[in-house]
Amino acid sequence: MPETHDKLLTTAKLVLKIAIPYPLRRSFDYLPPAGVDPTRLRPGVRLQVPFGKLNTIRTGYLLGISEFVSGDNIELKQAISVLDDEPLISSEDFAILIWASRYYHHPLGEVFSSAFPVLLRQGRTATLEKERLLCLTEAGKGSTAELRAPKRSQLLQTLKEREAGFSLAELNALGWDWRPIARVLIDKGFACYQERQVLMPTQKPTSIIHPHPLNPAQQNAVDSVLEKLGSYQAFLLEGVTGSGKTEVYLRLVEQVLARGRQAMILVPEINLTPQLEERFRARFAAPLAVFHSRLDDNARCRAWLAMQRGEAAVLLGTRSAVFTPLAKPGLIILDEEHDTSFKQQDGFRFSARDLAIMRARQCHIPIMLGSATPSLESLANALRGRYSLLSLPERTGVAVHPTFRIVDIRSQRLNEGLSPVLIAQIGETLARGGQALLFINRRGFAPTLICHACGWVAECKRCDSRLVIHSVERRLRCHHCGHEQPFLRDCPNCQTADLRPLGLGTERVELALAKLFPKARTLRMDRDSTRRKGSLEGMLEQIQAGEVDILLGTQMLAKGHHFPNVTLVGILDVDGGLFSLDFRAGERTAQLIVQVAGRAGREERPGLVLLQTRQPEHPLLRKLIREGYGSFAAAALQERREGELPPYSHQALWRADANDVESPALLLTRLVELSIHQTEVLALGPVPAPMPRQAGRFRQQLLLQCNQRKPLHELVEHLIRQLPGLPEAKRVRWSVDIDPMDFY
Repeated sequence: MPETHDKLLTTAKLVLKIAIPYPLRRSFDYLPPAGVDPTRLRPGVRLQVPFGKLNTIRTGYLLGISEFVSGDNIELKQAISVLDDEPLISSEDFAILIWASRYYHHPLGEVFSSAFPVLLRQGRTATLEKERLLCLTEAGKGSTAELRAPKRSQLLQTLKEREAGFSLAELNALGWDWRPIARVLIDKGFACYQERQVLMPTQKPTSIIHPHPLNPAQQNAVDSVLEKLGSYQAFLLEGVTGSGKTEVYLRLVEQVLARGRQAMILVPEINLTPQLEERFRARFAAPLAVFHSRLDDNARCRAWLAMQRGEAAVLLGTRSAVFTPLAKPGLIILDEEHDTSFKQQDGFRFSARDLAIMRARQCHIPIMLGSATPSLESLANALRGRYSLLSLPERTGVAVHPTFRIVDIRSQRLNEGLSPVLIAQIGETLARGGQALLFINRRGFAPTLICHACGWVAECKRCDSRLVIHSVERRLRCHHCGHEQPFLRDCPNCQTADLRPLGLGTERVELALAKLFPKARTLRMDRDSTRRKGSLEGMLEQIQAGEVDILLGTQMLAKGHHFPNVTLVGILDVDGGLFSLDFRAGERTAQLIVQVAGRAGREERPGLVLLQTRQPEHPLLRKLIREGYGSFAAAALQERREGELPPYSHQALWRADANDVESPALLLTRLVELSIHQTEVLALGPVPAPMPRQAGRFRQQLLLQCNQRKPLHELVEHLIRQLPGLPEAKRVRWSVDIDPMDFY
């Protein structure tokens, strides 16, 4: 009896340290749930806890256990329940989340929450959902009688094709109302409904793929990575567009699966997943999980759990998929590694590329970063020996590099942004049966609506920006805050009916193409036209099937797509990125040109790329076209080194916004004053953001820069600790962005 009493006393002194998704940089102490021995709980398990004054039930994550000192005069709340018998994430992934919270200076609870799909954040038990199946009974399986109604016989024969039964979704795909027929079969004892857990299907290849032999450069890349399976090594695969990087990925995944391990493939944007998913499903019979934001919550949770349990072998996903647990980690591949979409731009501002590298290091597996235009950060890491550099310098098969031609559009009369040279080349391309791809990095009809009589401009009432004309919907829309209003006929300033669009967008160019080439089939691909579910996949099928003559779009065309019939690429205006204040603008412009140009001439027929510009002698364009991206990157790295800019320094960007103009600047000025002791860190600002007012709030920025990471992070941590006590912070919303990629 005394021993039991002592044990209860000891257990009662233990409290749970729990991370809760809330913007406070601390953990919260709770007593264990009734009847739960806290010593049996492992860090990472989810718990339900009462939180705040209203005791709202929240999902928290166990960080550890500590002793409660009774003299603290604190009355602790008791956790309600433990949701997991075992943690859903490994100890390695747990350590990564702790590291990420510290490195990005973000509240730990929100970091943990980001690592789980929505349904698990909401407290759902970690079991796969069930689905209903319509199956044949033994009587139905043995039935040979012809049913009078043809539909009954048809449904009966369909059900006989698969003993396990058909899901309701599969039956709905039949295209006719099967439910009343099913009721008749059930009444006759021929069929019944059953439930089963939704599993990741083992996908049989849709076609027998006989891949071409690898060329020496591809084989070297594959062999180099295979030598490191089971240990950490970062590889940078620099391969020109059309050089067969995807085939290298496929061969590596094939070997990883043969060893019973899992592979994670990350892409920067959702629109890249359909083609890549199709290639993987056509090659491998292994279950493949897909994870991105266009999937519903159930599908994302199912993919996450399938990888966590080892039921799926390959994960294909976007930025947020980097947190998906791997039961048997074998390899991580990050395609288009240069793409800034891998950096989260709000909330928890993490870099999926950098987190993927940390995961690979923690799990002792190799990671491959692939790109035709590697980021300067990755190239610098390769030069320092941190990454192993692999190269694919030539296109595969008979494809050759496209020919570049600069089109000087100064003093030329343009037809909605199209020069006579480009129009003529489009006509010749269509006459030869080829496809033309036109790139303009602005959706909508036109970026500005202006009154020709008085000069009035349609501006957003909540942002320092202009409203974009969307002619298809007859709306004016702000692309920054989402505000929209009906299209105007008369000027609200002078009441004349002389409102005119100014500038170009994809919709306006689309109309011009319809007039110039009325028989051509033109397809516009941008965020507006691909908003509906399944629209993107349908467009890609049309392009591959040769049902499109002219392809027009924005940046989503520039990223990794394989359009075998495109022989002409026209970039309508390359000048926008040549004069930006952002020090990365030149790098991004060069990457965009090379990536868009890379869609041309990927098969037997050669490709031509026309660059329309008013700056034909610009050194960036000349160097890029004459010497290639590698030469441009080397020169850009030297400029960064001389200017002590990333990757040769490190940055943290403070953003502050408020309902009034003064408060953000006052807060950031106070942070500068608190930074004076740290002489190694350069403080630049505060200054108004490039868009000073957005969504009705006034914005300021402060950039901290240092040649070493440690002093920078120490200063950021010091300032965060000071903020709660600053009166200037009370009316201001602030955030800190480590390694910022966007200064907008």
